[in-house]
Amino acid sequence: MKPKAPTMADVAAAAGVSTMTVSRALKPDTSVSEKTRTKIQEAADALGYVLDSSAANLSSRKTGFVAVTIPSINNSNFADTLRGIVDTLRGTDLQVLLGYTDYSKDEEERLIEQFLRRRPEAIVVTGGAHTERCRRLIGNSGVPVVETWDLPEMPLGDVVGFSNAAAGRLMVEHFIEQGYGKIGFIGGDTSRDTRGLDRRRGFVAALEANGLAADRLVATGPPPITMREGALSMRRMLDRWPDTEAVMCVSDQAAFGAMTEAQRAGLKVPQDIAVAGFGADALSEHAIPAITTVDVSCEEIGVRTATVLLRALGLAEGTLAPESKVTPRLIARDSTTNAARRSS
Repeated sequence: MKPKAPTMADVAAAAGVSTMTVSRALKPDTSVSEKTRTKIQEAADALGYVLDSSAANLSSRKTGFVAVTIPSINNSNFADTLRGIVDTLRGTDLQVLLGYTDYSKDEEERLIEQFLRRRPEAIVVTGGAHTERCRRLIGNSGVPVVETWDLPEMPLGDVVGFSNAAAGRLMVEHFIEQGYGKIGFIGGDTSRDTRGLDRRRGFVAALEANGLAADRLVATGPPPITMREGALSMRRMLDRWPDTEAVMCVSDQAAFGAMTEAQRAGLKVPQDIAVAGFGADALSEHAIPAITTVDVSCEEIGVRTATVLLRALGLAEGTLAPESKVTPRLIARDSTTNAARRSS
């Protein structure tokens, strides 16, 4: 027989108080004395009782959760952003309810509809590209929303993000400073990953602005992009343009795969070909050689996002600008630098 879950009445009997006293004592804003609360909590712990807050939530219209959507659950960049959100919300009564979109705007729309039926305190979405219906759902909900990892032209609410195109331009500037002229890009070829596509657009625009050819573009297919796609794409790059001097990949995972494929082909990195990524993944730092990348402060995006929400909900003091812009930062490492080329 399935064991019966302990009730509030069981806790009251164990603590020698009324059920109403237990109800008041287990709420955050209780007026019950510390001594009585301690006795009640000890009884509840002994019985394994957890307060069912659903009825109180229905009457107060507060659910205590923040809905968060991310495009990938195995990408350390989004995991770092989620960690920043969770860590900053720790100590409040807010909990994160996570939705996985798999880079699909239609799936994001479905998740947002489901979330709104449960009345979240706030919503966090990754990116600024959404279906029209999703925009209407969020816009008409009256719920605070933060768009992350992007700088949308028509924001739904607050924004904590960066220009992905600027990240692409930053890498082109680095390549040119290092003396590379035949430069390619791997990834960013699908509308499902709008942020990767923006990186490629910024990369191409920067090449053209500097009078360099911008046709060395290799598709990787739909996201998420793994090391395998990076390796296959580098093989196609070298087959079509064997004189390529430098390649930026849409992510550090893709860059690692691309670099290992170049090495399998007998090329030295960076002496024969330079390889760079995006995201400042730990993988890029510990690869051999270490991979040049663009850092967008993934965890800081999460911290800022949670801070914006807490202030919007009146749970923290101070204000932030509606747009909290993060500036991409290039981390130059041995996979692209002249110092590494000269040391060989």
